Amino acid sequence: MDPLTPTGADPLTDLLNGVRTAGAVFNRSSLRGAWAVRFEDGSPLALAVPLRGTSWVIPKDGTPVRLDAGDVAVLSGGAPYVIADDPATEPDVIIRPGGRCTSVDGQEVSRTQGVGAWGETGPDSMVLLNGLYTVQGGVPGRLLAALPPLAVVEAGQGACPVSSAAFEEATRPAPGQQVLLDRMLDLMLITALRSWFTRPGAQVPAWYHALSDPVVGSALRLLHADLAHPWTVDALAAGTGVSRAALARRFGELVGQPPMTYLREQRLKLAAELLREPGTTIGAAAARVGFSNAFALSAAFKKSRGVSPSEYRTYEARAQT
Repeated sequence: MDPLTPTGADPLTDLLNGVRTAGAVFNRSSLRGAWAVRFEDGSPLALAVPLRGTSWVIPKDGTPVRLDAGDVAVLSGGAPYVIADDPATEPDVIIRPGGRCTSVDGQEVSRTQGVGAWGETGPDSMVLLNGLYTVQGGVPGRLLAALPPLAVVEAGQGACPVSSAAFEEATRPAPGQQVLLDRMLDLMLITALRSWFTRPGAQVPAWYHALSDPVVGSALRLLHADLAHPWTVDALAAGTGVSRAALARRFGELVGQPPMTYLREQRLKLAAELLREPGTTIGAAAARVGFSNAFALSAAFKKSRGVSPSEYRTYEARAQT
């Protein structure tokens, strides 16, 4: 029997290599009749899988999408969304940060035995599994930037690697349970995204394909390994072993913009992520992404997004309510 060996570096491997969560939260819901659950947990990335029955996922400001048993919905960005038996059903349960379940008026919803399990299981129950990445979870910024708010992988495109029986075993209270849940969520995400990124007609950013280029891919990895470093085109060229002109030309052809323009955009995207974290000051965000001070970040942020970092933070906080 031939051993299973990697076929070499590829863009998807590079993109998913940093996915490693800690503190994953799961909810297993058994639902009957008319029902709707609103998710306000703020997770940067979440999965929803109907293990039995049919449901609808309704993203904020998006079109409802039907989910059949075995389909996997990947939701990114942290905006609230609803999963229901029908798009017209009003939510009566809210999932809050940390996987806490409450009624619409804030009363705790009693749970059955298991991790985040609630509802009465029966032969006619719709069974929904949700996996939530915590804010501190290992979700690379490039991955979030490559994903739409809602990506659905149909069961025929790629099977969910977690069965009901496997989930029941993983949620059984025992030593090492959290590590098992963390790795289970990572496996579910990577399996789903492999199917989504490689599906026919997949729309992905230009830099995704550029990662497989020996020169531009190396430059991208250098940039993302340390966005705060005072990079120049000369420094990147030296790091990739080509001339400044060759790197600039190749980078522009494959990524669609000059290296320093790309770097500035990535810094601002990371700054936006940091500003959504409670307690992160503009000065602290500036230092972490490579701007000299809070004023420099504010000027670049407003020029790019049309609002100041403070205004952006206020807007994002309101969007979560």
